Amino acid sequence: MSTESSRRLAWRKSSYSGNEGGECVEVAVAPGAVYIRDSKDVHRPNLFVQAAGWSSFVKFAVDY
Repeated sequence: MSTESSRRLAWRKSSYSGNEGGECVEVAVAPGAVYIRDSKDVHRPNLFVQAAGWSSFVKFAVDY
């Protein structure tokens, strides 16, 4: 997905981020993939992982 296309995704921040801005990671879900970006620099290329990989990461983080 191009950077231009990824800007049209519905980006979300963690509910733990608060409203003060600052250093946040945002995620957006697309068919088969999850995109990740730095909220301070949204014009840089995004990282993306397959949905199964994201699912494994979240499970690990929750179980940790």
